[in-house]
Amino acid sequence: MHGIKRVHQSPEAAQVKKLRDQAKIQEYLALTDEILSRKKNQDWSVDAFRLTSRLLQINPEFYTVWNYRRNILILGIFPHSSLQDVNNFITDDLSMTTAALRSHPKVYWIWNHRRWCLENVPNGPGNKGENDYSEWKKGNWDKEIYVVEKILDADPRNFHAWNYRRYILASMPVSKPLNSELHYTARKIEANLSNFSAWHQRSKILAILWDGKELFSIKSKEDELELAKNAMYTDPDDQSVWVYHRLMRKGNNKILLEREVSAIQELLDEQPDSKWCMESIVHYTQLLLRNHASSVDSPALTSYCQSLLGRLQRLDPLRQHRYKELGVSK
Repeated sequence: MHGIKRVHQSPEAAQVKKLRDQAKIQEYLALTDEILSRKKNQDWSVDAFRLTSRLLQINPEFYTVWNYRRNILILGIFPHSSLQDVNNFITDDLSMTTAALRSHPKVYWIWNHRRWCLENVPNGPGNKGENDYSEWKKGNWDKEIYVVEKILDADPRNFHAWNYRRYILASMPVSKPLNSELHYTARKIEANLSNFSAWHQRSKILAILWDGKELFSIKSKEDELELAKNAMYTDPDDQSVWVYHRLMRKGNNKILLEREVSAIQELLDEQPDSKWCMESIVHYTQLLLRNHASSVDSPALTSYCQSLLGRLQRLDPLRQHRYKELGVSK
């Protein structure tokens, strides 16, 4: 399957593998029983902590064990540790989960534990008022941007990593300039126009910058529309680009709507079977009809919409009922 040649095992080799797998299962079950027993008995010892490390390496989706591990730290280890030792434990857990994410980059509980670790990094090593009072916090939080970028390099569409990146940017003790995040998303989009997560991240960052008056929204939105249009011409079948374009072109301004219809019509003339061109022309034309019926040629525009919807039904029969509904919507 998927280009991997199947290797046929001899009966003897298959039996050896079966016995080996059975031994691993028995070991896993015994380890699970011991940990759950210790949890029930409220064992907050270092030995119990080490056992959770073994089990989570085997099964990082065992969220009960992650919860138990945190309770061991909070109730058993941290109260008897110096701030330096607390920081060391948290740093070790961040390293452990970094390794786990290489093999399991989409396990919720690993990402969740990293958040907990970061939120429990103590102040230090200096005392309050000294320059290095927040050095541990800053160092660990700054490192997270590097970690998440490495994961996104391996899988640019990993939505867990993108969500986590938003969390890091919003929670860092020393904020990172959001304009740098626009440059980052631009690089990701240039590498892959279909990276919907990067487009989504870009829209989130822009909304923050617009709300904070750090970017002039009208000029910035025009720039974003130009970016989307360039992407449309590069790959007119890419859904993520059209979704982003529609997000940037909110509003009912007649001149702007007519401009969008005209621009997309030019692309449709070059790509006559482009589903997204036709659907977008219908969308913006219906906005014109809905909001400016008295100042446009309503019969002609309505007729053209119906014509495009008919073509869409033939091109995309699985969604023909949707296109029929669009034709009767007001």
